[in-house]
Parts: sequence; C-alpha cells; structure tokens
Amino acid sequence: MKVLVTGGAGFIGSHVCKLLAAKGHAPVVYDNLSRGNRSAVKWGPLEEGDIADVGRVKDVLQRHRPDALMHFAAFAYVGESVQNPIIYYHNNIGGSAALLEAVVDAHRVPIVFSSSCATYGLPEKVPITEDHPQNPINPYGYTKLVVERMLADIDAVYGVRSVSLRYFNAAGSDPEGEIGEQHDPETHLIPLVLRAARDGTPMRVFGDDYETPDGTCVRDYIHVCDLADAHVRALEYLLAGGKTTAFNLANARGYSVRDVITVAEKVCGRPVRVEMTARRPGDPPVLIGAAGVAEKVLGWKPAHSDLAGQITDTWNWMRKTGT
Repeated sequence: MKVLVTGGAGFIGSHVCKLLAAKGHAPVVYDNLSRGNRSAVKWGPLEEGDIADVGRVKDVLQRHRPDALMHFAAFAYVGESVQNPIIYYHNNIGGSAALLEAVVDAHRVPIVFSSSCATYGLPEKVPITEDHPQNPINPYGYTKLVVERMLADIDAVYGVRSVSLRYFNAAGSDPEGEIGEQHDPETHLIPLVLRAARDGTPMRVFGDDYETPDGTCVRDYIHVCDLADAHVRALEYLLAGGKTTAFNLANARGYSVRDVITVAEKVCGRPVRVEMTARRPGDPPVLIGAAGVAEKVLGWKPAHSDLAGQITDTWNWMRKTGT
C-alpha cells in the first residue's frame, strides 16, 4: 500500500518510512524540511510542502492517492513551546487543521497520528494508562491534545478513522546506521549526554530537587525502531477496520537523568561533566507509561527496551556521522 507520511524527513518519521518499505509498502514523504533532513528520505519520493498549504496537500493526495496517512509534522520542543507558544499553536494546531481539511475535501483515508505523553501533564499515578486525565502543562502537550480532539471530531462527522499514539521519550537510532537522530538544535537527553562525553563539555541538568530517588527527572525511554513498529501495526489495525482510538507506547520503566548519564559513561567509556541548573518550566518530575492496551490490541511489545542498547545505537550513529 501507499502511505503519505507528513514529517517523514524527521527522526521518527524517517524510521517509520524505512520499516514501511521493508514490509513492502510505498511511503511518500511530505515535508517542508524546516526541521527534517533531506538525507533521511531514502525509501520513496519527497514532496516538499507545508501542511498548512491546503492546496498543495490536496494536489499531493490527488496525485498519489495513498491508502493511509501518517502525521508526524510538528514542532516538538517542550522548552521552545513554553518560550514561544504562538508558533506551536500556528504550526501544530493550525497546520494540522489545514491538513485535515485537505484530507476531508480531497481524499479521505485513515490516519495514524504522532501524539505524545505530554498530553497527560502531571501524572496522578504511574505508570500512566490511556484513561488518565489529559491536562497538559506546556503548550506542546496542549497542541497534541487539540489535534487528538480534532481527529475524534473528524471521525464523528466524516468517518475518517484514526489512531493517536501517545509515546514517551523517543530514543536510539537505526541499528543499521542508515538514519539517526539529527535535530537542530538537539534537545533530547541521550545525544546531549553523549556529545558532552565526546567533546568534554559540561552537560546541563535541569534541576536536582524533584521528588524522585536522586532528585532528577525520570523518563520512560522507547527505542525509535519500536515506535516505528507500533506505527505500522496501528496502520494495519485501521486498514482492518479498527475504530478511532489512542494507545500509549512505553516501556513501563523509568530512568532518571543521572541514570542516563551513568549508563552513557559506560557505553562510550568517557566521563561526563555535569553542570546543575534550575528546573526547566513545563517538565513533570516523572513520566512512565503503561502500554498494555497496545500489546493487547496491536500485538505490540518493545523489542529494544534496554537503555544501554538505546544509548549504544545512538553512540554508533554519532560516531559514524559526526553529529
């Protein structure tokens, strides 16, 4: 089948495209390359364009006639969203609304949406399940929640079914080294820690006074290849007639910032200098997810849950590319 992948030149989208192609499908990447990488588009054509351009999206939909849509295109930095919320409302919400308008008007297909655990906000309990209240505490999480609501409304009115995948912290890189994490600027913890080890520069840690075992934030890290597998399974679920729903994607275990630093030092054999700074606005102390529903409905289980393995894949990618 043919799948239109918005944001397919990005970190997670490109890994999904690789898996789609490996399974015999035909991904078509739609990306404006503002934060994606042209070099990551290797398994199908690239259609350059913005999701906010309804006419351009309609043209691409009508020419390619995809069987489904995967929607990754979004700004995804929590800190940036706190400092500059308007661009997040404009891009993530306004752009997604324009994209859905084009789908409804030109070519109605099932949608797999890249959502986030950030829609939950401060957890009332951990691990977080799908029925946990969604009360985001930063603009990024709020924009993802709004798109989830949009998708529910679009299904109710137009019958466009969707799956929203609320994943926790994406980590790792393609073990085969064809693609990897290339954010500019880089904000993900694991590559930042590895850069600090490689370059001998201090690693800034945002807060050591949280109510966690060692005072630093605790997160649930999920390998990007496991995320890709879940997206393809969600697509197959929809094409088999599955109803609109949402699934968590998580390992159901948490690691603190200090844990990540310790494991990274072992993986790369180099020390990391730590520079402690104040808490960053919008960061919950603990985010750990439960993924039992995805296992039950999609048959999905993480195959790369080991933190050392996730860090090793990232380290190998960084050494290969110099990123």
